[in-house]
Amino acid sequence: MPRKRKLLAQLSALQNSTSFPQIDAVEQLNTTPGADPSPKSSKYFVTEKKNSPQLQEDFFNQPCVSLAKSFLGQILVRKLPDGRELWGRIVETEAYLGGEDEASHSRGGKQTQRNAAMFMKPGTLYVYQIYGIYFCMNVSSQGEGAAVLLRSLEPLQGLDAMRELRRASRKAPSRLLKDWQLCNGPSKLCQAFGIDKAFDQRDLTQDDSIWMVPGQDLPGEQDMVTTTRIGIGNTGEWAHKPLRFYLRGNRFVSVVDKKMEREMAARGHSPGS
Repeated sequence: MPRKRKLLAQLSALQNSTSFPQIDAVEQLNTTPGADPSPKSSKYFVTEKKNSPQLQEDFFNQPCVSLAKSFLGQILVRKLPDGRELWGRIVETEAYLGGEDEASHSRGGKQTQRNAAMFMKPGTLYVYQIYGIYFCMNVSSQGEGAAVLLRSLEPLQGLDAMRELRRASRKAPSRLLKDWQLCNGPSKLCQAFGIDKAFDQRDLTQDDSIWMVPGQDLPGEQDMVTTTRIGIGNTGEWAHKPLRFYLRGNRFVSVVDKKMEREMAARGHSPGS
């Protein structure tokens, strides 16, 4: 079964026996009768609040780099005011370590009104604006002022709604966006999921409009590319630190590091091996 079809079938299993609103006939996922959802016994998951397992505080309470890697393959869920749900698989992240990290908004340990969420409990959203137009979404981790930037998602459910939101956002293209263009960048995914400054300081383990659920077939190290972050060229040695992580071979990633992927192939690191 092709990977995308398999992901959709697994997502259907997560939603089995729920009453999620219908988004669009072509986007409805086939229900798998009798499918067994993700494990409910793990301390990371809870099912009381919502109808699908949800990542909990213990999951987010990891060192920044570890969390950035652990996010790959997990699923971000956004419930819109009209009840529709958007689902996207996380395929690219960046770690911002705080303190000594010259590319971090919390460098030097400085806490401001803007970056306060970076110093809050793990799992807190830090949403900030760039260029006075676009938004970027981060999740706090262990470590004073440390957070993980969500760079790209693979859309799974609600693609028509994502297109509507992208079109409604400022500066968004009027042409019909392809699936891979919807969330392949930190600002694009915020547009597609309707994320703005109002989401700053929200708790992913408590909020009714945005949360995460565990993905299926999570990647191993051989499926993950570790490379440099994007757009921080003025931060000296920190511009060269390997603090960006993405799923190798995934077409929804924003920027592919072909050189690093060739080096991995030369070392015999083939995806899924």
